Amino acid sequence: MRLVLADHHCVVQGRSFAGFPLLINDDGTAVEPAQTFLWDVLTTTGRVQSPLTWTKYGRDLYDFFAFISANGLDWRAPPALSMPSVVDWYRDWSKGELGLDSNTVNSRLRLIVRFYQWALGHGHIEALPFRYLCVSTSRAPGLLAHVDISEGRAVTPSALLPQKRASIKFLTAEQVAVCMRALNNETHKLMFELMVRSGLRQVECRTFPLKYVFNPSRRRDLTPGRMIRISLSPTDMKLKYNKPRDIDVPYRLMDDLWWYAARHRQKRERVLNASHRQSSLFLTESGQQYGDTSFTDIFAALERRVGFRVRPHMLRHTFGTYTLMRLRKMGFAGEPLLYVRDRMGHSSVTTTSVYLHLVNQLDAQLVLQHEEELDALFSGQVA
Repeated sequence: MRLVLADHHCVVQGRSFAGFPLLINDDGTAVEPAQTFLWDVLTTTGRVQSPLTWTKYGRDLYDFFAFISANGLDWRAPPALSMPSVVDWYRDWSKGELGLDSNTVNSRLRLIVRFYQWALGHGHIEALPFRYLCVSTSRAPGLLAHVDISEGRAVTPSALLPQKRASIKFLTAEQVAVCMRALNNETHKLMFELMVRSGLRQVECRTFPLKYVFNPSRRRDLTPGRMIRISLSPTDMKLKYNKPRDIDVPYRLMDDLWWYAARHRQKRERVLNASHRQSSLFLTESGQQYGDTSFTDIFAALERRVGFRVRPHMLRHTFGTYTLMRLRKMGFAGEPLLYVRDRMGHSSVTTTSVYLHLVNQLDAQLVLQHEEELDALFSGQVA
């Protein structure tokens, strides 16, 4: 059994489905009805339009069916009385044998639950291999708390693992400074800083286009110390949900990116034939665009050097936390939460509000110290 991502030749009714996950048996046939489920859920649901989400759905479902195949199990078989189902076995294997985090396991299980619900509705099975439980919730009050009638209760599949609400992990100013000193590779250092300063996701950083970079000193409307607004477009780079948005980049950082493009990048691009020019700003030493797993290796090496946990998503969280702190402190004329939402590309302000909860929960002295440290670190770079 294999998982293959379709290339640009996969076109249906004039629409390209490059990147669509294909589950293939050893004899070359599609893994059914899993493949049909993927097609239904990924092409008919308006909220699932990103190829990045397609890949995750494909990998999660592949992982489950590969486990079923390797252990000679039948995904349709109902569990025997008082015995675990195939979903339970997969859950326990993922948690016990692989040692995956409960959040990761549950993320995969939710898709598997959705698959079984779909299979039941289409007559592929007669009953679900799990039950539903009513559990208490401890979700923090949100913007719509006044219309919440759940009374702190929720219904959840019995196959899911109990998990604590994950706390947001961000870097302190001291940790950011340590990382910057530890990054000797000029390209990696600039990618790190761009993510911290703008809130870019790792895939957005990897595909950030060269065309967005310019020499700010040649723009009369720009002055040092100010922020430069850049409009991100899905036609130029990979954006989640293909949703365009604006980010703000410090003048000095734009100047550094410009010099990087003119010096380091140009040398790397010469490694390739002129007919293989890359549109992305950041290139590897071989002149290629950074691949899907490249940041995993980069940050694993960085963690070993600095001695503490640092992951790409933590840079995005650092941006969200610090920016919200700074805007509230300086008396921002607009709504800080909405500004951060728009810069980070969140679909809902409810998602952004997790940073507000974090800032409110932090000790006042720690907040002040964090603000002052970051102000010093990025002195002269904040609008």
